[in-house]
Amino acid sequence: MNSRERFLQAARCTPLDRPPIWVMRQAGRYLPEYRALKAKSSFLEMVRTPELAAEVTLQPLRRFALDAAIIFSDILVIPEAMGQGYKFREEGGIGMEFRLETRAQLDRLDPSGVAQRLDYVGQALARVKTELKGEKALLGFGGSPWTLATYMVEGGSSDDFSRIKELFFTDRPFFEALMEKLTAALIEYFKMQIRAGADAIQLFDSWGGIIAGQDYEAASLRWMRAIIAAMPQDFPIILYANGTPLQLTDMAFSGAAVLGVDWTVDLGVVRRLLPANIALQGNLDPVLMNTTPEIVRREATRLLETMRGSPGHIFNLGHGITPSAKIECMEALVDTVTNWR
Repeated sequence: MNSRERFLQAARCTPLDRPPIWVMRQAGRYLPEYRALKAKSSFLEMVRTPELAAEVTLQPLRRFALDAAIIFSDILVIPEAMGQGYKFREEGGIGMEFRLETRAQLDRLDPSGVAQRLDYVGQALARVKTELKGEKALLGFGGSPWTLATYMVEGGSSDDFSRIKELFFTDRPFFEALMEKLTAALIEYFKMQIRAGADAIQLFDSWGGIIAGQDYEAASLRWMRAIIAAMPQDFPIILYANGTPLQLTDMAFSGAAVLGVDWTVDLGVVRRLLPANIALQGNLDPVLMNTTPEIVRREATRLLETMRGSPGHIFNLGHGITPSAKIECMEALVDTVTNWR
């Protein structure tokens, strides 16, 4: 069984001798080869250039025995393709080209033709697919409508998310019109990624945890359900929502094949609470990658033992790998998982 088959069988809750492993946000400043490339091209240039995006995607796989690659891109290519660009602020964080405030601004956002405008992502996927030769899984991804809307309405990164919450409560028609556009754009975008060769799609609800629990369905989950329902039947969708442990049961009935779980919950307990046909992905604390190989081996083994005998486990961090991660810790993690039986 090759790595791609292992990954896809885990997503279908098939028992395996060990879980497949991949790491969210595999590309990053912890790799010297990435830093060398970044010194020559900006982040946005790398995202928009298929050759560079493919190269960055493949870099971690050349170093580590990972079972899957996730395409190098950014969730904010969707609002950009709809007509609201973005940049990285000098002081840190994301800055949108404008803050979405008026109906006229909303009306100008165009979800149609997103696949054509984001063809560079499809080209990068196709390049990586060729390089992988069917031996490792290839993941596409995108942000959830709610998470994208937070950046669009706040005008970029936010400390309190007050504007998007106020919009949700005070002008539901405006909010839902925005979400309908984002949902339509993401459906088109994900279908393009599938045509380009993605074996699975990860849907990131990175800011799902800022929503009051009783509002999660209306603010976020219903829109992700619509996206998942529009995908090809039995195509694996991985749903990751950060900071939403109390919503995991609802997410288990979203149509997603796999739920990504953050590091704040006991994965073994989650396994016992959710339906047996839902695979789980996670959930090692990413901060451990800043410590020592010995600590990483110990904690990874503890997590593996917690999930022993449970089908449908894809080993991953509980969130993306950080720029301060140590290569020797990554090596220890991959070695521990791939040699565990």
